Amino acid sequence: MSTSRQGLDGAWWPRSRNLSDELSALADVLDPLWGRITRIAVNPQYWPVIPRKLPVNGHVVKVGWFARELDPYKIMLLSYTAGRWDLLVIPPEVSPPAAARLMAAASGSGPPMTASELMATEHALHGSPTVIGHRFLSTGS
Repeated sequence: MSTSRQGLDGAWWPRSRNLSDELSALADVLDPLWGRITRIAVNPQYWPVIPRKLPVNGHVVKVGWFARELDPYKIMLLSYTAGRWDLLVIPPEVSPPAAARLMAAASGSGPPMTASELMATEHALHGSPTVIGHRFLSTGS
């Protein structure tokens, strides 16, 4: 079960917005480490296509979406054997230095923040790209 800051257990930085490919790669790595992943939940705001099911290490993982209930910058992975993990989703367009700061913040010991609060703080402090709708804004550094 999630025990870290506001339910964030870490961060995920996908390389693209192709959720089928990105989730398969993530689940293939985490499934043997964390226990068999059975469900994944995402917020559909920044994903153009959301698959209903994914093949993962010889079994099928159901994928659901929750527009109001789940932070747009968070993904939830569920396992019957090991519980739940909530990860900050770092948009693929974010620069490597910003991604490194966000990954550290998501797993750090600072004040508790939601995934959206972490993204807003990163933008306010460093002017990193911020996703709004399906467009990207970059204010420069």
